[in-house]
Amino acid sequence: MEYPYFLGLEIAMPLLHGPLLFLYTTLLTGKTISKLYRSLHFIPAIIVYIALSKFFLLPTPQKIYVYENNGIGYLGLLKIVHFAILPSGIAYILTSLYIIQEHRKNISNLVSHIEKINLNWLRYLIFGMCMIWVSILLGNDISTFSLVDVFILFIGYFGIKQVGIFTNKVTPLPVGNLDAPTPGDIKDIPFIANVKYQKSAIGQEFLSEIHSQVTRLMQQEKVFKDPELSLNELAEQLNIHPNTLSQVINTMENKNFYDYINDLRIEEFKLISIQPENQKFTLLAMAYEVGFNSKTSFNRNFKKKIGLSPTAYLKQQKIALQPININM
Repeated sequence: MEYPYFLGLEIAMPLLHGPLLFLYTTLLTGKTISKLYRSLHFIPAIIVYIALSKFFLLPTPQKIYVYENNGIGYLGLLKIVHFAILPSGIAYILTSLYIIQEHRKNISNLVSHIEKINLNWLRYLIFGMCMIWVSILLGNDISTFSLVDVFILFIGYFGIKQVGIFTNKVTPLPVGNLDAPTPGDIKDIPFIANVKYQKSAIGQEFLSEIHSQVTRLMQQEKVFKDPELSLNELAEQLNIHPNTLSQVINTMENKNFYDYINDLRIEEFKLISIQPENQKFTLLAMAYEVGFNSKTSFNRNFKKKIGLSPTAYLKQQKIALQPININM
């Protein structure tokens, strides 16, 4: 009654929630989509607003009359919008969850620390959006608007807190003749599929040579101790293409980059924890020393590889480290 000029604008807004969630997710994951494809997602909402154009031109008293009589004269359109909202919301929520899952797989091949960029918080907020939809369908205005308020606060907080996503785009090199490079010219090896390596003796030879270089670098310089180590940085040190390095690690180690680096950190932890001179340090101090940047990441990766928590492992090995000072 106080702001009748806004009447009707809210009808198509639920059809904008899904597209905006989808675009926000693609933005955070570094996924590139064209402007045309981006615009297509807003067509349903635009169609609804066009269909409501006659309503928007009505005098204010008539607009209020329509609302006071449950949408009289527009019941058919309102039913169509109502039935379109639910599948739209479900489709975009599932699509956004899929993009986040693919993002998690991709960053595991690019960085050795995924905790701050895995977008788990966004996945939880998408589940929160599901609760909002359930409240819209089954609840009341109090529950719906309360959930929306909490959702906005959380997405604002986490959106600002979110660390920059690794967006260095790696362009695959063109597949060439494997007989062309000389054995010493490793930097020119093209990115090729596993099957290509398997069918070519020269391809296997180069792959093994790169793997040997990676292994030597890890053993001698222990670059895995850098908590921010990424695939691109390691490839730059080896003077090879990141795609080639990723292929080598996946093929020769049967692991992604994230698991490969963190497994090396765990092995280093096991090695230094048994040395008497290091038993004056805490478990967390040594976890940081080998390259982990959080206790949670260390515990999760350790248990995944060893099958025991770090504390249980040390107890089993009868290794006594300094207790963590909780007052620090």
